[in-house]
Amino acid sequence: MNKTAKIHLILVMAGLFFLPILTTTALAAETDPASTNTMPSVPDILRIVDKATADTETQQPNDWNTPVKLVVLFTLLALLPSIVAMTTSFTRIIIVLGFVRRALSTQNIPPNTAILGLAIFLTLYTMAPTFQKINNQAIQPYLNDQIQMEAGIEQSTGILKEFMIRQTRKNDLALFVKMAKVPIPEKVTDLGLHIVTPAFIISEFRTAFEIGCLMFIPFLLLDLVIASVLLSAGMMMLPPVMISLPFKLILFILVDGWGILAQGLSLSFK
Repeated sequence: MNKTAKIHLILVMAGLFFLPILTTTALAAETDPASTNTMPSVPDILRIVDKATADTETQQPNDWNTPVKLVVLFTLLALLPSIVAMTTSFTRIIIVLGFVRRALSTQNIPPNTAILGLAIFLTLYTMAPTFQKINNQAIQPYLNDQIQMEAGIEQSTGILKEFMIRQTRKNDLALFVKMAKVPIPEKVTDLGLHIVTPAFIISEFRTAFEIGCLMFIPFLLLDLVIASVLLSAGMMMLPPVMISLPFKLILFILVDGWGILAQGLSLSFK
């Protein structure tokens, strides 16, 4: 297998890695006539693969040989899920959902798979405007030969950085700028990802814990009331959690807890 065939195979594998998410977004766009070109479709992925392969064939050989490129590419693919999770709204959503399940005292109900799936699709929903902007300003111009791949990657990174900065607290951003000992730029978007990303992550942790604590308070008060009633009735050996669980579930269902939670999480992103 020659160099071109190997690179073509790797690009196809990378396209298949993103195929489920892209297909889901494309189906959502078809059901909503108002939303078009939110993400590239499957034919666009094939065009990217063919174009990247053609560009590789026309490039002159450099100091990077094929084994080194394979190692770098597979390393990036291995780290890609973590990078995507830590640079999008996924972190805040999954932490808040974990807090809610803990507050309900339902142990593993909903199961981890359901919680993870809900977090993924809420992430796609909240990140849809950002993904649409990346598609319009980076992916489509690259497919139409209007910009080079390096410019498209830089444009995509800048758009994602703008989203992260909007969610990041100024104190957290100033902390990492101070620790990095870099000069303060004229525009905050000129900061590197090595500064913006950790500041964004700890800001998301703080926001998620604040929302989780606020969600905990009503259920904690209900536990205290149930425990006081059992203590006054002399039933000290009966676990209060066992009695309060159905009341928590009924209260959560009556107030449409899942709908309010999804709406609140979606509106919490700027």
